[in-house]
Amino acid sequence: MKVRVRYAPSPTGFQHIGGVRTALFNYLFARARGGEFILRIEDTDRERYRQEAMEDIYKSFDWLGFHWDEGPDIDGPAGPYVQSERIALYQEHARRLVESGSAYPCYCSRERLEELKAEQRRLGGAFGYDRRCRELSPSRRRKLEKQGLSAVIRFKVPLEGTTVTSDELLGSIETANTEINPDPVLLKSDGFPTYHLANVVDDHLMGITHIMRAQEWLPSMPLHVLLYGAFGWQPPRYCHLPMVMGSDGQKLSKRHGATRVVEFKEKGYLPEAVLNYVALLGWSFDDSREFFTLKDLQELFSLDRLNKAPAVFDYKKLDWFNGMYIRKADPQRLGQLLTPYLQGQGWIGQKPSPEERKKVEALVPLVQERLTVLSDAPALVGFLFQDVPAPPAEQMIPKRLDRQRTAEILRRVRSLMEDFDSVGEEENEQRFRRAAEDLGVKLGDLLMPVRVALTGSRVSPPLFESIRVLGVGKTRQRLENAIRRLEES
Repeated sequence: MKVRVRYAPSPTGFQHIGGVRTALFNYLFARARGGEFILRIEDTDRERYRQEAMEDIYKSFDWLGFHWDEGPDIDGPAGPYVQSERIALYQEHARRLVESGSAYPCYCSRERLEELKAEQRRLGGAFGYDRRCRELSPSRRRKLEKQGLSAVIRFKVPLEGTTVTSDELLGSIETANTEINPDPVLLKSDGFPTYHLANVVDDHLMGITHIMRAQEWLPSMPLHVLLYGAFGWQPPRYCHLPMVMGSDGQKLSKRHGATRVVEFKEKGYLPEAVLNYVALLGWSFDDSREFFTLKDLQELFSLDRLNKAPAVFDYKKLDWFNGMYIRKADPQRLGQLLTPYLQGQGWIGQKPSPEERKKVEALVPLVQERLTVLSDAPALVGFLFQDVPAPPAEQMIPKRLDRQRTAEILRRVRSLMEDFDSVGEEENEQRFRRAAEDLGVKLGDLLMPVRVALTGSRVSPPLFESIRVLGVGKTRQRLENAIRRLEES
């Protein structure tokens, strides 16, 4: 049996990390088993449909870097792959269920259903349809139709007995039929299907062999298995993936931090770091290995390594992963990734000049070992692009020194700038060390006021490399400004 799996997002909101995990596991399972991965757009909820959410699906997976074999943009034998283009199929299959006696038209008005819900709430009972239209006689149905009443199609859930389902991760599950949503709507009065009908019909017609989805969909499995049985179809194999939780044990949401793919992209996470981390949310290869390329995952992924327990999304762990991937990134690529953040500050043009590109290339070594996310870069390199006013004196003075001694340090360093560019890093370091010895101060006490004078901060990229990128001329000017500030009475 050739594996066929699908990811079926609804374009009502932006892609979030839980959906990405579902899509990734489906993709990896298909690749590991030599199967096919399908994208299906479930857009039958027209009231909540958002075009920007539809576009976000494509943008998100373009950024993440893995793709489907069949979908709205890649023709295949099971298309169309957008549910709103398959309405006639759902209507046909709903009629088939009515004709077989597995479903029936319901003429109850919205007002009546609201009254029913209110009464159930008052009595403290379970909510659900009371099956009023389930056993209407043919003559009664004809009479209601003549009155022009619109109808929905409801599924006949068995009134007794149990439904046994099987899950690849959770095992056999037995559900009393009385616990299943009583006679849910399959086809709405406007002719559009509900999730349950469209989902089952599409999965069957598209040849889906395995359904991998989050455990929040587990309650719908018995109903879907009943629908498969009503059609006379063999259900696919189910695997309900462990939930993705926040650190507080609650389902991951925006209150925990970024959850949308676009947010991770904008903040400056690398797609390979996100994919690597997300792959470990509920799956592991062994007890020690943490780093996997997408190619590695395609070869190693298997369902028997899934964890039943919920996965906790640890933002600090993701930050660590991202920092490690930034360290390993090709410097040229890293410069390209950093450029939009510098452009956002107005420091580089939208079409960088050769000089600007050269400057970006030069600053990459300054920050590559210090970045957690790409958006950290402006705070680290702003001093290279904008003027840094002379800091307040107290910020430049080391604890053991005073204004006069600090100014003396800066004057000595200013003199070292005369031939700074003509010698290498090791020689410059030795010259600074000798200067500290001559002045009778520790090297750290010499470097600190220089760093603050040049960058406006006590924390910065490596000082000597920063001076080279900044340029000796600007370095001297900032040192002179700092000296004047220290000499002010």
